[in-house]
Amino acid sequence: MNILFIMYDQLRFDYLSCAGHPHLHTPNFDRVAAMGVRFANAYVQSPICGASRMSTYTGRYASSHGAQWNGFPLRVGEQTMGDHLRKAGMGCWLIGKTHMKADKEGMARLGLSPDSVIGARQEECGFDVWVRDDGLWGQGPDGFYDEKRSPYNEYLKSKGYDSDNPWADFANAGIQNNELASGWMFDNADKPANIREEDSETPWLTSQAISFIKQAEEPWCAHVSYIKPHWPYIVPAPYHNMYGKNHVPQPIRHASEREEAHPVYGAYMNGPIARAFQQDEVRDKVIPAYMGLIKQCDDQLGRLLDFLEATGRMDDTMIVLTSDHGDYLGDHWLGEKDLFHEQSVKVPLIVYDPRPEADETRGTQCNALVEAIDLAPTFVEVAGDKVPDHILEGRSLLPFLHGEDGHRRDYVISEFDYSPTPQCAKLGLEPRDARLFMVFDGRYKLMHAEGGFRPMLFDLETDPEEFHDLAKGTGHQAEIDRLYGYLAQWGRRLAQRVTRSEDDIKAMRGKSKRKGILPFLKDGTEVPAELTRAYRGPVRQTHIEEAEDAAE
Repeated sequence: MNILFIMYDQLRFDYLSCAGHPHLHTPNFDRVAAMGVRFANAYVQSPICGASRMSTYTGRYASSHGAQWNGFPLRVGEQTMGDHLRKAGMGCWLIGKTHMKADKEGMARLGLSPDSVIGARQEECGFDVWVRDDGLWGQGPDGFYDEKRSPYNEYLKSKGYDSDNPWADFANAGIQNNELASGWMFDNADKPANIREEDSETPWLTSQAISFIKQAEEPWCAHVSYIKPHWPYIVPAPYHNMYGKNHVPQPIRHASEREEAHPVYGAYMNGPIARAFQQDEVRDKVIPAYMGLIKQCDDQLGRLLDFLEATGRMDDTMIVLTSDHGDYLGDHWLGEKDLFHEQSVKVPLIVYDPRPEADETRGTQCNALVEAIDLAPTFVEVAGDKVPDHILEGRSLLPFLHGEDGHRRDYVISEFDYSPTPQCAKLGLEPRDARLFMVFDGRYKLMHAEGGFRPMLFDLETDPEEFHDLAKGTGHQAEIDRLYGYLAQWGRRLAQRVTRSEDDIKAMRGKSKRKGILPFLKDGTEVPAELTRAYRGPVRQTHIEEAEDAAE
């Protein structure tokens, strides 16, 4: 069986019609949900792009792999789903974005050349690359944001878009009064991008995915990773005006959130992104564009699904749809992602398994708590291998897909290292202390902040919109203590013993004795006789005795 692993960037869990969005119709996401299982409580292990993706690709928590912020290298030797799948005989290919930063110092220390097969995989998060494009080709006085060449920019140049950086000048900009109207400016979000729709990013990457599948040798895992609906919030016609102010929901926020706000939360509410999204005119322009970007993603998903059906591959290809994090869009007085409200840390996750074992769960919703790191062990099982659970910290989703009792979590964890941010400096923290942890048990959500701060606590049963921080008061200490107990339990996990599995260790027991290492024995009866046989029998003369005999 093959795996089509599709990830969108910054796609909210509730901006799909199968998740109940009142205006945005996404028939192709719904189509996959009708064929498979929609996981309604899926959480990422960090709400920032790079750290979240590294967790998904490694199947490990952010503090286990260490790449906790965009641009933090993933250390050499950290195994990813590509390593595990190739071991099982399945190819693993990248088509799109990873946001991975290579550990060039580690590679140089070990003599790994980036133009070798092993070195290239180390540089590309364990994937073999069909096409990599991280999708942010900003250009400033110090050069391009991304160090690598943009294949999408080269494609646009080949199509006649005359610019050094057509990503910025065409795909992510409109025109106003015969001048460039950059997508970086929220004021321009309602304008159509100055590009033919078929040449924009999402259709281009879909074409790349189809080209890969046409020539791929089975079995394969194709990670098709779209940049959209991530900002810049601008989309080509006809998607730019499919939605308007009448489709923009009221922001999910409450005045009480700003009263005695947790210091970290307060620092983010007072940041420039949050201040922008606190303005109605920004939301009124950005959210329709965001919805248009999602609608385009849905249409291109339909193109992929139609191709799979036409080529007969729908019958032997698992399809996974998810995101690396959400987008506040002004909810909770915030923009972007960064913290642990549902809008940020909860993501869509839809899985279609074509095998008969999944027939009874088709079209169902699973409410179990699951994590993004669960995908890597799921894929290993699909590839036919045993999950190396001394390395992978996630749990396979196949039991849920096949109508069996899966191992249900008591809680999910997410982490956020905000040490490179202005908020860290404003709070007067050292980088090592700018760390946040979320533990959520399905009802109560606790956020812990290093640096001597109080926690935050929400009861999503009585306060599903997460307005009222119960830790401001004194009446919920028992729940706080219980969740801190979960966090402590998670903190004691065995995360770094990755070179020996449980089975390896069991097999090691007694090996030293069988090789003749027999310490701490009184008379030898403590062990089987066969282990001491080499040490029983006639006494042999020493070299000294032999020398004395020769002298006589």
